[in-house]
Amino acid sequence: MGLLDHLLLGWREAASWQNLFYCFLGVSLGNLLGVLPGVGSVAAVSILLPVTYHVPPATGLIMLAGLYYGAVYGAVTGAILLNIPHTVSAIECLDGYPMAQKGRAGVALFMTTMASLCGSLVGIVVLALFAPPLASVALTFQSPEYFALVVLGMTGAAVLAQGSPIKSFISVILGMLIGLVGVDVTSGVARFTFEFTSLLDGIGVGVIAMGLFGVSEIILNAGLTTSPTIRPSSITWRSLLPSREEFALSWPAILRGTSLGAGLGLLPGAGPVLASIMGYAVEKQVAREPGRFGHGAIEGVVAPEAAANAACQTGFVPTLTLGIPADPIMAVMLAALTVKGISTGPEFINSHPDIFWGLVVSFIIGNVLLVIWHVPFIGLWVRLLSIPFQILFPAVLVFMCIGVYSIRQSSTDILMMLAFGGVGYLMRLLKFSPAPLLIGLILGPAMEQHLRRSLIVSRGDPIIFIQHPVSATILSAAAAILLWTAFKSFSTARSREPENANDFLKKSDQPNG
Repeated sequence: MGLLDHLLLGWREAASWQNLFYCFLGVSLGNLLGVLPGVGSVAAVSILLPVTYHVPPATGLIMLAGLYYGAVYGAVTGAILLNIPHTVSAIECLDGYPMAQKGRAGVALFMTTMASLCGSLVGIVVLALFAPPLASVALTFQSPEYFALVVLGMTGAAVLAQGSPIKSFISVILGMLIGLVGVDVTSGVARFTFEFTSLLDGIGVGVIAMGLFGVSEIILNAGLTTSPTIRPSSITWRSLLPSREEFALSWPAILRGTSLGAGLGLLPGAGPVLASIMGYAVEKQVAREPGRFGHGAIEGVVAPEAAANAACQTGFVPTLTLGIPADPIMAVMLAALTVKGISTGPEFINSHPDIFWGLVVSFIIGNVLLVIWHVPFIGLWVRLLSIPFQILFPAVLVFMCIGVYSIRQSSTDILMMLAFGGVGYLMRLLKFSPAPLLIGLILGPAMEQHLRRSLIVSRGDPIIFIQHPVSATILSAAAAILLWTAFKSFSTARSREPENANDFLKKSDQPNG
């Protein structure tokens, strides 16, 4: 079958009334939750994960994907109008909010929507073209190669996550340990269950994801008693149109951001956050007047948005073809498929072509729906920002408890979700990123499984990982990343020592009192 035949197969799957409805539901709710402060794309996908357990696999995956890129679309509205950054849209605040203060909010919102559409469409093309060949190559992989890929994915997740790389590695290891809870498939021995029968099947990824991201977000924002004040602004259809200069500056930046994001999305652990940061950095480097950035440069808004949305789409390539999640949201989607008994990897496209190609076509439908849904109702999204927090967050928490209970009808899952919400809150207070923990939880069992298989084949000799050229190359790449990260951390620490010493001397020279 050629590409056209595959797309026709995907159209038959995605265009069913059920999948169209859930695609529209996903992008709409994603846009809504993305606009609201305190609820990002990770929390949005985690909160609505239980819904997918009651629908077919393709339908659930289409809805979760719509939630994902819909939340990325919506997050920009709060960033531009109110300077409220989400995880992905933090960079857009730097120039989006100054544009709004200059009366160019409509232009910023419209051009970011166009940048999102362009980045998404290019990402979809990359997904359709590169996923099948990559899966064909991966079919030749054996357990040593898969073990090396998992190690690379965990390394990338730790290094590229926000915050200290050491803390990120600790989060990954903690996630791996949590993944050991339950009955060992090989030996049948219960591990870390502490004689609780409810833990024999392990701790559900959905429970942990909703706790780490959803509940912790609510706890972090619990002290906000007043909603942000929205400045009255007339965002009319005419105000959406950019000037010739703004249009001329935007499209090259959109194309550069799209290309960068499409490439970075293919790397495990990168995701849209790194893509948006790199997109902004590149535009500032190539700009003729870098001083404009931070004061309302249109390129500083559209380039990160195009890069983030392109990375959203291409992140499905390593997730579906190799089973290596590109970011924590992809890890949640892997969990949704695992619950349905579907495993991702090289055989996924051949075994479930309807799901894969239906997902690809649904991306096209969903992104077009988002443009139709987002632009005409910008005024509505602005008004949603005025919902009082004391009403919004309790309602979201109740919905999450109902969703968790509906998975296995277990009250223990609700308690576990709340407990991991506290863990996620403490991790954020201590500057630990919870995202690597979730990736370690997903990849830990796979790493253990392939490590055991490899050592069984080699009769306990670890040299097997070096004897295979592909696994040796991948492990070398992971080691190089670790060494480079350690070198950069050491250099940064050394450069800060003289500054700290000078600050101490200045303070000691000051008279007391």
